Amino acid sequence: MTYDIDFQVVGPHRYRLNEDLVYLSRRYNRCITVPAGYMSDGATCAMDITTRGWWVHDIMCDRGTWDDGTPVTRWQASSVLYDCLREDGYWIRAPFWRLATWVWGGP
Repeated sequence: MTYDIDFQVVGPHRYRLNEDLVYLSRRYNRCITVPAGYMSDGATCAMDITTRGWWVHDIMCDRGTWDDGTPVTRWQASSVLYDCLREDGYWIRAPFWRLATWVWGGP
């Protein structure tokens, strides 16, 4: 299932979120909020798809903390991306993107 995400395309691989996006990780029982106005490059080094995953993963990497101030590890950020992708219907991409972001990206 994909979710409606209110964002604007502001350039090639440049996106601005128009409203807050709050994600509750059931895996970690913590929230992460992507604030309105946040800019993202989408899926870095991959095809951009409509998912909450790259918004949530990007803010976790940029900020380095959950909403409660607890530090985010690289594995947590990659696992949350995995969870978002699966929840948004991208079952095949999820394990590959989890591994790629854990190895090459993250906080």
